[in-house]
Amino acid sequence: FERTDGVGGTWVYEADADASASPEPLVTQRRSNLDASLRTNLPRECMGFLDFPFVAGPDGDTRRFPGHAEVLRYLQSFARRFDLDGLVRLETEVVRVSRETSGTSWRVRYSRKASGSEKRETDEEVFDAVVICNGHYSQPHFADVAGVDAWPGKQLHSTSYRVPEPFHGQVVVVIGCGPSGTDISRDIAGVAKEVHLASRWSLSATSEKLPGHANMWFHSEIDRAQEDGSVVFHDGSRVKADVIMHCTGYKYNFPFLTNDATVSVDDNCVDPLYKHVFPPQVAPRLSFIGLPLKDAVFWDMYPSED
Repeated sequence: FERTDGVGGTWVYEADADASASPEPLVTQRRSNLDASLRTNLPRECMGFLDFPFVAGPDGDTRRFPGHAEVLRYLQSFARRFDLDGLVRLETEVVRVSRETSGTSWRVRYSRKASGSEKRETDEEVFDAVVICNGHYSQPHFADVAGVDAWPGKQLHSTSYRVPEPFHGQVVVVIGCGPSGTDISRDIAGVAKEVHLASRWSLSATSEKLPGHANMWFHSEIDRAQEDGSVVFHDGSRVKADVIMHCTGYKYNFPFLTNDATVSVDDNCVDPLYKHVFPPQVAPRLSFIGLPLKDAVFWDMYPSED
């Protein structure tokens, strides 16, 4: 079951992101969170399935760390190579997964477009097993910043970022120095007046100018935001900012799972799971794929399958 109209998941680029100023942590209906310049942070040798190497096509991106379009091409090629397209029900959203009273099967309720209509219809089927592969990039996590409700600038999450041009001449504070925070900071620095990268993991007690960039500074964690537009950092420094960009990750989200799935989600920990895959009480009839962070995800599929 796939909610969108094609395979590729988060690797399908959408240019028309809703760069909302509201930091409400709602589940987005976009399929993707990619920015235009995103490339892999692992070499292609680590980005392919073991039985289908990730090699550059004749007209593809030949770089060892290719752009997102090359990863999408690879996934679509994988689906064609193993005849998976016919097994995928596109534009079909799972709304509920519940265990049958027998305990040996699962009832799946889903919605899809009615034939010849834009209206959606709901149906149910019973399956012997369910594998959950919905990823964890749909519910943005926002930093808790004191005073931000009265701060007059614009806030957005990295999920809405696509290109740097809207930030031309602005002072931007980026929260988080993970892959998204560092990539987006450098991207924006080419057009912004100033970029200030704030991290709770800063080892410095003072603000530092980043080498190689005339308009980028690294700060400790944000202490508060103020009504006059200032953002104050723990080291005491402050800047008048136009934008706060939350590069603060996502929350694990399984809104379709009922309590009889026997798992809970707390601070992005899905528990209890054996080898990050099987809930012990209902294994092997329910399993999760792709939960670990900071992992070679495509390679991780194979230990999961074993």
